[in-house]
Amino acid sequence: MSDKRIRLSVSDSGVATVTMVRAEKHNALDKAMFEGLLEAAGHLATDRTVRAVVLHGEGRSFCSGLDISSFLADSAGGIDALFVREHGKPANFAQRAAHDWSGVPVPVIAAITGSCFGGGMQIALGADIRIAAPDARLSLMEVKWGLVPDMAITQSLPRVMRIDVAKELTFTGRIVSGLEASSLGLVTRTAEDPLSAALELAGDIAEKSPDAIRAAKRLYDEGWNNGDTAEALALESRLQLGLLGSPNQVAAVAAGVSGRAPSFIDPV
Repeated sequence: MSDKRIRLSVSDSGVATVTMVRAEKHNALDKAMFEGLLEAAGHLATDRTVRAVVLHGEGRSFCSGLDISSFLADSAGGIDALFVREHGKPANFAQRAAHDWSGVPVPVIAAITGSCFGGGMQIALGADIRIAAPDARLSLMEVKWGLVPDMAITQSLPRVMRIDVAKELTFTGRIVSGLEASSLGLVTRTAEDPLSAALELAGDIAEKSPDAIRAAKRLYDEGWNNGDTAEALALESRLQLGLLGSPNQVAAVAAGVSGRAPSFIDPV
């Protein structure tokens, strides 16, 4: 992982912690930060020992959004570099910093403190769960700069709130507190110490069958608001049949009956 912008660690229990490391700039997004996020998501997408992920920013803020000045000063591509789309990838370079977390097969939990603006807000929306400090400041701020949100917002925001609320936040770019964000659906819940709460939740998830957790994430990512009822119902059956009788499912049943802690194996 890039020592400059992203720090990645994995505990013995399989909880990965991804830390954005640019505290003096409130973890603003320059090219190196984007690259580090993509590298971390790519690594975690294939690491079978990881059972949950916590994403947060070092220092006071989660991420204050795009560091526009750093791209304007970059002679090798500048702002245009954000829109480069690799062959075979559905998302461009900037979009992938948010969208690639959906490709991580285990739950991703964002711990939000301080500023969470623009691109930072969209990265947080790429997580499965968001825990924010009550006094955190969140905003889809692009309209302030005469722009629209464009980091996979069409894939993330419709899953968490009504379209009229999404439009109001986008049209105004207003800043909401963690408490208001929770009431709007922008975050899952609040906690005085979001990182500790996220790590505790990740630890709880890591104790469950990793096969079931991965299947559950896939079930909702692929089946939620799926317009094809038959396809969505068939997905439920396929995933369930894949779990029934598997070693980890048997271990879960044995633990439930005996009252002893289960011993799970990493997915193959």
